[in-house]
Amino acid sequence: MTRKTILTCAVTGNLMTPDISPHLPVTPAEIAEQALDAAKAGASIVHLHIRDPETAKGSMDMDLYRDLVDRIRDQNEDVILNLTTGEGGRFIPSLDDPKLAAPGSTLCAPEKRVAHVEKLRPEICTLDFNTMWSGQASVINAPWNLEKMAKRIYAAKVKPEIEIFDSGDLHMARDFIARGIIKTPLMVQIVLGVRFGAVANPETMAYLVSQLPTDTEWAAFGIGRMAFPMLAQAFLLGGHVRIGMEDTAYIRKGEHCTSNAQLVEKSVSIIDSLGGAIATPDEARSILGIPASR
Repeated sequence: MTRKTILTCAVTGNLMTPDISPHLPVTPAEIAEQALDAAKAGASIVHLHIRDPETAKGSMDMDLYRDLVDRIRDQNEDVILNLTTGEGGRFIPSLDDPKLAAPGSTLCAPEKRVAHVEKLRPEICTLDFNTMWSGQASVINAPWNLEKMAKRIYAAKVKPEIEIFDSGDLHMARDFIARGIIKTPLMVQIVLGVRFGAVANPETMAYLVSQLPTDTEWAAFGIGRMAFPMLAQAFLLGGHVRIGMEDTAYIRKGEHCTSNAQLVEKSVSIIDSLGGAIATPDEARSILGIPASR
């Protein structure tokens, strides 16, 4: 392996709970602190969600996003910020009338899902291509809504990270390329191990990688106990990697991780033991074609 490996830290997500992960960051201050520590430990990208400080549930509040971004940027101008646009895509059908949304549904207009990206202009934001059952809700990403989001993301001069949860998502991404909606070379994140999504095993990862467009910069990760095995597998297949408390609550079997930095440190050690080297933020920018400064 001659090129550097980009390590993304997914700091908090929206589905992990403090009950599952007692050290999970919730407030902007907590998320920022763990993101900064993850960057010191070797993460060149931090993938960020925000949470309601009172309920710990995922949020789309612009003030919380601004607070989080400002806290990180005030202390670290180098680490690459990757903001989620996944919030606002969940629909829970009512038991009595499935066409009506039950409590907990967040499905909203695509313009709202990218408003914080347009305002804060991170280097990267996610663009989820999955429509699937996830947890207690369906995730809905209609192609016409993804098209609206993609146009706004590009207009804001932000690089979309295409999130692939199964083979059909990748086929739709290819259709978007053919129609000129998303631009190559792509940045793709392959998500493995979500229940009812792509299985977290070497065969599934290898198949999805084989179907990627030429020159795609890709990463892959696994959920839960498959987080570290899939990190190693992604590296061995020539991809980049991701780890974080969005994806796993454990540093090893039966032992909770104490921070995102602890997960990053172990991941850096794994890559090093396999003969690789972790990219700095500047090296990651060069690999991904992101401008050196905003």
